[in-house]
Amino acid sequence: MHNGLVAFRWDFWRSQPPTERVDAATVTHLEDFVAGHRGVEAFLEPQTTMARTSLLLVAFDGEWTRRSIESPAWGRKFSGRHGLPIYDAAVVGYPQRMRDYNARRKAQG
Repeated sequence: MHNGLVAFRWDFWRSQPPTERVDAATVTHLEDFVAGHRGVEAFLEPQTTMARTSLLLVAFDGEWTRRSIESPAWGRKFSGRHGLPIYDAAVVGYPQRMRDYNARRKAQG
């Protein structure tokens, strides 16, 4: 006999979402950014309830790009292949040069 109650997993938010591979266009974009800019550093951004793990690349002048990646391990491997220093954005935050770059862009319109 069914009692009308619905079963509910109390830890549903802890389960890992299916891993999506990084597509070729994303890899190309990240590699082009590294090749076209000097002093690039990488920042891993952790997965949140609203966004996948992402890799933020910041050049010496503050110009930056961000793309979703499949895992922190993928980001570390990418950074290692390209000789980029890599940081955990949740621990160290974002570099001041990135904020300065955003402010300059906003002031220019």
